Amino acid sequence: MTSPQVSSRRIFVESEFAPLRTVVFAQAEMRLPAASTFSPAQLEEEIGIIPADKRHLIRELLGKDHAVAMPERQSQWEAERSAFQAVLHKYNVEVLRPRLLTQYEKDAGGPDGYANAFVRDPWYTIGNHVIEGSLRYPQRRREVLASRDIMRSEVLPADGNYTAVPQPEIMPLEIDEGGPGPFLEGGDVLVYGHHVFVGQSGRASTQQGADYLRKLLAPSGYTVEVVPLKPNILHLDCAMGLVRDGLVVVYEDGLLNGVPETLANWERIPVRQEEAANLGTNGLPISPTVYVTDPFFERIGNEVAKHGIQVEYVDYQISRGFGGAFRCSTQPLWRETA
Repeated sequence: MTSPQVSSRRIFVESEFAPLRTVVFAQAEMRLPAASTFSPAQLEEEIGIIPADKRHLIRELLGKDHAVAMPERQSQWEAERSAFQAVLHKYNVEVLRPRLLTQYEKDAGGPDGYANAFVRDPWYTIGNHVIEGSLRYPQRRREVLASRDIMRSEVLPADGNYTAVPQPEIMPLEIDEGGPGPFLEGGDVLVYGHHVFVGQSGRASTQQGADYLRKLLAPSGYTVEVVPLKPNILHLDCAMGLVRDGLVVVYEDGLLNGVPETLANWERIPVRQEEAANLGTNGLPISPTVYVTDPFFERIGNEVAKHGIQVEYVDYQISRGFGGAFRCSTQPLWRETA
């Protein structure tokens, strides 16, 4: 009998801002659902979370592969991803990439489309737990497949746990009312030591998803806290970002119950409504002393810099036009204080 492969790779995420050592960095593939997959009212509701000046692009791309429909814009998208990867390399972060989707996987999406652009949501790392998520949008439910090679080669042989949230119930978006799912998406999951915040707006993660995570992590000593969000906020990281211990960027109007009590004594950098809609809280700490954001958020970056933090700027407007920024594009495998 063959002995299982053993790896010395470290799989562990201590917090949102512990030094980033190994990260999985997303590809740039997207075909949005066809307009026929939504009712007119549901289409208006779903597009409503995108900044107003970007909604015409989303409408134009419905049912189309971005690279085919807008090849020049696709090149710009890939260029901004390359610029971000260069910053990660600058700080000696090991970068792993998911593979591209196969034609079979693309075809399987049918009118729902497909996605392979925001690796934060389909799976996530909490401590030494690597968890495949359960996504609300049908076009994203196969997105995790592009990372399975990484799971096989890097996660399974390493010390740690690998599990998956149960598959969600099958029902149209216009009648699911945000649940029950269970849905649990990585954009809603923020890690702070043994305390995990889970956002809940009705658009992504649900109570059943949070309950699953709570039961999974309780034996490891974790506490899971649900953070209710206003329905115009997709994920928790669209309203709140932990920059370092004691410092948070936050769009407080997006949090139904305000800043969680655990963070009540933290210093806050307020984010305005327009900034939040454009993903101003979705920067990425590379460490407690380095933070990445878009030059569109220079005001926020200047406030972060006042705390002795080096701010790196990368133009990320194409990614942001799809509703995701720096945190959405990355999935840490190893974040840990030495």
